[in-house]
Amino acid sequence: MRSKGSLLKELPILIVVALIVSLFIKSFLVQFFYIPSGSMENTLQVQDRVAVNKVPFISDNIKRGDVVVFRDPNNWLPENLENSSNSLTSKAKSLLVTVGVLPNPAKQYLVKRVVGVAGDRVVCCGDSGKLSINGVEVTEPYIYGGDAPSDMKFDVTVPEGKLWVMGDHRGASADSRYHQDDINSGFVPLKTVSGRVVAVIWPFKNLTYVPKIDVTK
Repeated sequence: MRSKGSLLKELPILIVVALIVSLFIKSFLVQFFYIPSGSMENTLQVQDRVAVNKVPFISDNIKRGDVVVFRDPNNWLPENLENSSNSLTSKAKSLLVTVGVLPNPAKQYLVKRVVGVAGDRVVCCGDSGKLSINGVEVTEPYIYGGDAPSDMKFDVTVPEGKLWVMGDHRGASADSRYHQDDINSGFVPLKTVSGRVVAVIWPFKNLTYVPKIDVTK
């Protein structure tokens, strides 16, 4: 039987090991993000906290219908002005950013649904008002109630290494449709993808798994 003194000596080591394991998981396997806007309603709500699968090879496995988090490809978001105070809270946040627990505030992130992957031709909208992928009209069950598939027309073919993304709340999402004049023609480079949203973890009442929904199958 271990003595009380022995346990006390081992406790700091156990805490350090637990912290290292936790940081490894959060830095390389799972990361948590805050949802600041309603562009993905009703799949994700404003102020939801989501868990994102960050497995290094995730970008090679992104599929049509995935909800993904990605770094701002080309000034999609306004400049993020961070408070530069030297408070303890600010320093703690900087440490968490350094070890990868929190996303880098200098690299702003967005969350959208993948509608088209490399080689897909995505067109909206046909006479029926529906979006089509590779010539097949699709019904998108995740679209926010009352929204049309798109309030603007487009006809794009997704190049290799890129994604075409749209928010589920089509009437409140400045997504690929609205950035077709940027350096990526509105497409999101796979290299900017942090991972796939797998679950809402907070608030508890919104706790849920976020499934892939490929409407072409």
